[in-house]
Amino acid sequence: MRKWKKLLLMGTFILGTVVLAGCGNNQDNAQTKVNIGYFNNVTHPQALLMKSEKTLENSLGEDTVVNWTAFNAGPAEVEALFAGDIDIGYIGPVPAISANVKSNGDVVILSSATQGGAVLVTRKDSGINSAADLSGKNVAIPQIGNTQHLCLLDLLAQNELKPVADGGDVTVSAVTNADVANTMERGDIDAALVPEPWGATLQEQGAEILLNYDEIYMNGQYDVAVVVVRKDFMEEHPDIVETFLREHEAATAKITDDKDNALKTINAELDSATGKSLSESIISQAFERIGVQTALNKDSIMGFAQISKEQGFIDEIPEESTLFAD
Repeated sequence: MRKWKKLLLMGTFILGTVVLAGCGNNQDNAQTKVNIGYFNNVTHPQALLMKSEKTLENSLGEDTVVNWTAFNAGPAEVEALFAGDIDIGYIGPVPAISANVKSNGDVVILSSATQGGAVLVTRKDSGINSAADLSGKNVAIPQIGNTQHLCLLDLLAQNELKPVADGGDVTVSAVTNADVANTMERGDIDAALVPEPWGATLQEQGAEILLNYDEIYMNGQYDVAVVVVRKDFMEEHPDIVETFLREHEAATAKITDDKDNALKTINAELDSATGKSLSESIISQAFERIGVQTALNKDSIMGFAQISKEQGFIDEIPEESTLFAD
């Protein structure tokens, strides 16, 4: 199925040899650990569901310890990957591309997690009725160089607009998702391209949707969260990676097939981890715009790589053979 599955057979043989050689010395054998990074956000729903239900821990058994670490931003998770503190991570496609390039292919993309899940909202009195009307306006994105930022840059280019930094007249401001509502209410920004659940939250607070999830980039069929893995970990522990993928796929199926119950579990995990859950209406609206699946849209990721290179966020566009796990 995958090239690296061959390593599973090799790893199993080696493991058997080690066990036979070390019979009677089990006390000296330390438990294997797998460290998984993720965000406490609905665009990483499989991670939230798996963590809550401990399905990965149950599948791996007592010989493997699973550590879950939550991050607030892609760059911090990338640094943890580089340091070896994270083995497998849920992350946006843009930091995943950056991690791959900067690590010379040591961090690779393993699977998709979610697609779409972002909207462009405006203030009611902004006077913006189309993307072309963003001329002269101030538009917020969560972070410079992240997925929503690159989507906005693509939208501006399609409408023959440019950010102020590139000689145009659209001011692009990095505003944390939690601060967008207040910033918009003060009139400091006119619009914002935000991921869910912030789109649904802003809409409930009076903002208007200018472009829905399927009007942002590639008809909404673009990866907004992917799974990455350190190549050396994948080669050393192919059995763990294989088990992780099975549970990731099972969580994806559960969210798709038993959506209501899955969302309740995900929301409860958010509440447990952050002390705050989402209202039923907001999480339901959010998942009307989030596609949950494991199949990668490689064209969307390579498109982000092209924009990243054009904007100077990466020095080169990676080859597909080095960016994606076989």
